[in-house]
Amino acid sequence: MINNIEISVMGEKRNITFGITYKDLADEYRDKFKYPILLAKIGNKYKELNDYVNAKEDIKFVDLKDSMGNRVYVNGLIFLLSYSISNLFGYSAKVSVKYSIDKGIYITSNFDITEKKLKMVKDKMLELVDKDMSITKCNVARDEAIEYFKFHKDVSKVNLLHYDTSSNVTLYKLGGLYDYFFSLMPIGTGVLKDFDLKWLNNRGFVLLFPTIYIDGIKPYEHHPMLFDVFNEYQKWADLMKIGYVPDLNKVVSNGRADDIIRIEEMLQSNRLLSISREIVSRKKDVKVILIAGPSSSGKTTSCKKLSMYLRSFGLLPREIEMDNYFVDRENTPKDENGEYDFECLEAINIKAFDVDVKNLLNGKGVRLPKYNFITGKSEPGTEETYLGSNEVLIIEGIHALNDKILTSIDRKNKFKIYLSPLTVLSIDNHNRISTTDNRLLRRIVRDNRTRGYKVEDTLKGWKKVRLGEEKHIFPNQDSADVVFNTALIYEIGVLKTYVEPLLYSVPNTSPQYKDAVRLINMLKTFLPITSEAIPDDSLLREFIGGSCFK
Repeated sequence: MINNIEISVMGEKRNITFGITYKDLADEYRDKFKYPILLAKIGNKYKELNDYVNAKEDIKFVDLKDSMGNRVYVNGLIFLLSYSISNLFGYSAKVSVKYSIDKGIYITSNFDITEKKLKMVKDKMLELVDKDMSITKCNVARDEAIEYFKFHKDVSKVNLLHYDTSSNVTLYKLGGLYDYFFSLMPIGTGVLKDFDLKWLNNRGFVLLFPTIYIDGIKPYEHHPMLFDVFNEYQKWADLMKIGYVPDLNKVVSNGRADDIIRIEEMLQSNRLLSISREIVSRKKDVKVILIAGPSSSGKTTSCKKLSMYLRSFGLLPREIEMDNYFVDRENTPKDENGEYDFECLEAINIKAFDVDVKNLLNGKGVRLPKYNFITGKSEPGTEETYLGSNEVLIIEGIHALNDKILTSIDRKNKFKIYLSPLTVLSIDNHNRISTTDNRLLRRIVRDNRTRGYKVEDTLKGWKKVRLGEEKHIFPNQDSADVVFNTALIYEIGVLKTYVEPLLYSVPNTSPQYKDAVRLINMLKTFLPITSEAIPDDSLLREFIGGSCFK
């Protein structure tokens, strides 16, 4: 029998005793991390800390500053929260995890939760953190799991397991409570000490925690427009009885997917039409429409459709591309890696942009520049452009909502639109689908279809995209006049048919393998939806192809 095995831990060669766990090793390295160690990473795979170490492994440990570690941390907090509430108020008291808002997650309860009660919940959670209760992984027969969730009246999980064909499922146990999560989990509550709870109303609060982008817990800042749009869409989803993925699957299995597609498309078009009417009602003042949103929000289609609606009201839109105002390449700032940072505001000649737009609004002719991306130089236009009396400028770009642009133009002359797919569909009451993942699925499909990118290329570049959004887009979203939700409740069922084969192409030797597996596991919960009923002016066509907008 082998008594000693050779491994590498955080780059250090070690000989250890056979039968040791990752937790045993992690305790030796905890001082090297700002936050508690959550997982062991072996190559491109993650393991929970109570798993046993195998020979010749190259082990790295991660905390919540790792993307997978952060998901594990958040799911651990959700389990701890759910257990604390059931401990205080009984098993009938339940919470539903909804959506991200201001570096936290909005959570609703099925009972009135006052500020006093929420303080009790937080205190109970901290008490259980101090006790470091075990979170145990259990392999349970699927039928037994269904019976357990039926007994506890957890309908969302009963319905979810109905569409799972596995004989056994993995549950996690904390105290006497079992739950179902789509990630690995911490092995105990002791690592979950960094969090806060912010009361919003008698049926909802925000769970706050450190993110991979911000150290510590950022004080909650309410975003009323974003919050209202999320809630409006949630009410519509509840009205359609599609709050969770199994509800959508039921629609699909009953042959009614086409009806939902038509209703959703009409609803989204009506929202954009309403925005157009608001702009037209203010046409004496509004001269510039500014549009921004994170990657894969559907900005191209939204701008095209908005232009059509405005034309139908007799208002003629003219688009100006901010990309033509890039500074010359040699003047472009560089990031911390010494690479050109084309996303920072300083990469734009905002003074020239400001002057040209102001001159257009004052009736003057402007030679609009054209940026040569090959030479890295801005080239002056050859013809003068004038803005007609019935024309309005549309400017779309990463910095379009930033108050540092167009500073010489009165605020009343600007109409700002923030758009994003604000996803409200959840897998079940404790497993949400993030807006970020929705956008990532869109981008994978579009990158592969239009640019020939491998899925690994998109996954590899996604972190940089997200950092740019955190820096340049999200901080300016509250300056918008209106928030336009570009999510379609049926879309992931459609995207599944396009993106799933691409994700399976990622080899297990790839650094992006973990992200591919995570997305595959999420997509497994969806029944596929065909795209035939999707109209050619749909925003989703921008990603899957077949759009009438070129």
